[in-house]
Amino acid sequence: MNALWHAADALAATKGQALGARDWQATGISIDTRTLAKGDLFVALKGETQDGHAHVADAFAKGAAAALVSHAMEHGPGILVPDTLAALGALGVAARARCAARALAVTGSVGKTSTKEALAAALGRQAKTHAAAASFNNHIGVPVTLARLPADSRYGVFEIGMNHAGEIAPLVRMVRPHVAMITTVEAVHVENFADGIKGVAAAKAEIFEAGGETAVLPRDNPFFDVLAARAKTCGVANVLSFGTHANADARLAEWQGTAAGSTARVELMGTRLDFAIGAPGRHWAMNLAGALLAIKALGGDAAQAAASFATLAAPKGRGAQHRVVCADGTQFLLIDDSYNASPPSMRAAFAVLAATPAARRVAVLGDMLELGPDSPALHADLAPSLVEAGIAKVFCCGANMARLCENLPASIEAVHARDSAALEPLVLAGIAAGDALVVKGSLGSRMGRIVAALLAQHQPTRVGGR
Repeated sequence: MNALWHAADALAATKGQALGARDWQATGISIDTRTLAKGDLFVALKGETQDGHAHVADAFAKGAAAALVSHAMEHGPGILVPDTLAALGALGVAARARCAARALAVTGSVGKTSTKEALAAALGRQAKTHAAAASFNNHIGVPVTLARLPADSRYGVFEIGMNHAGEIAPLVRMVRPHVAMITTVEAVHVENFADGIKGVAAAKAEIFEAGGETAVLPRDNPFFDVLAARAKTCGVANVLSFGTHANADARLAEWQGTAAGSTARVELMGTRLDFAIGAPGRHWAMNLAGALLAIKALGGDAAQAAASFATLAAPKGRGAQHRVVCADGTQFLLIDDSYNASPPSMRAAFAVLAATPAARRVAVLGDMLELGPDSPALHADLAPSLVEAGIAKVFCCGANMARLCENLPASIEAVHARDSAALEPLVLAGIAAGDALVVKGSLGSRMGRIVAALLAQHQPTRVGGR
């Protein structure tokens, strides 16, 4: 494997002090010894509950090439710096500066990770592409992704997230994207903004603060004009849009969905593209219309990208489907959408469940967090969407989901528990043969434990996949 970082280059980037030998080279970057690969440069970060310096010895035992630390060590070669997080950022900036890749940054209230994955997969079929792993989209994940950027990459795809104002701007200045895409602006994290969703829109628009060539925006969103104006103010040369709007540059003209996937027609700047999508849900088709526009703006082959979408599958925690075989040979379908939740993503998940053939449709729901004072009402307002989706039973947990239970009609059986730990045995006992169930909630609601329990108790088979 080619070296990603030579000692001299890493020392120059971080302006650190050499510890031990200066002839090492690293083939990767790691911030976690549990996933460290032989040859990685281990970055010892100090977190709220963990200090990576306590794991330096373990890193070298597992084959680390060197360590980036803020105090002296005796385990192997490394670099001493005052602040390892700042030094990691410096590595990221240096990696971006030495790479001529066409870069794309994506953000949005929902859909940014799945869109990033689709972009990375499509571009990766055309040329060497580097992309963020999992949801590496914060003040640590973005620098890590940049520091891992190979110098000979043709494309770079970066995901940038936020919970508060001011979080995107410093990260996008590090990425310096040629193309910046916003999937949508919704009432997510609104409790952190005094002016509500307007503040969310302004925070998402920080993705234009590094300038760039092209902004790719959701034309159907109420904040389209605000986002477009901000992009222009920041010096972005071109503003392009996607959606169902007649003026969208990538217009979703037709869509037909099934439980397994869908087909779509997109009118892309005068060219008609008909393609299949391996993941179910209209929200996928909408975001992929934007992805095609971004790929074209990057200089990639949009038609080739569209053809590749048939192999997409929803990622773990974001709609991944598992056919689960019980001990008696009966089966049920589990849709794992447990990673996060907001009102629009909840409704998208219900729509996927509605399209799924089943003897009974079941929703297992945890609280949606960071929605501010309107949170109880936003939970209660999910009731009509559950009815429309033909969902027969709802298991839910959390104080706000109690409001949803109170608003469900008698036709939907409701079970409520205080938290996911209390709900878990009720779900395990309540699933029947032929059910199709979706598990969804904000990350802090810990709905992933229920998915893990369902998969551990039975024999799952992944439905779909790349």
